[in-house]
Amino acid sequence: METRVAVMSIIVENRETAEILNTILHEYGEYIIGRMGIPYRQKGISIISIAIDAPQNTISALSGRIGKLPGISVKTAFSNVVSDHA
Repeated sequence: METRVAVMSIIVENRETAEILNTILHEYGEYIIGRMGIPYRQKGISIISIAIDAPQNTISALSGRIGKLPGISVKTAFSNVVSDHA
């Protein structure tokens, strides 16, 4: 199975949706390399970065699910690093 390395940038403007977001991220935990969350209290938002190594369709599915959540924005940057995992 061919995988790609990517970084997802997530901005959480609706804290009520954060629990659903965490549940979704937990479902994809086997692919997540690392996660960093920064609360920006002055603006009332949180900024989350996710490093992921997964098949491209899995990354796209995760991004799509997150993007449908109210009050959450997500952008994904793909690297050119592609590997073949059996």
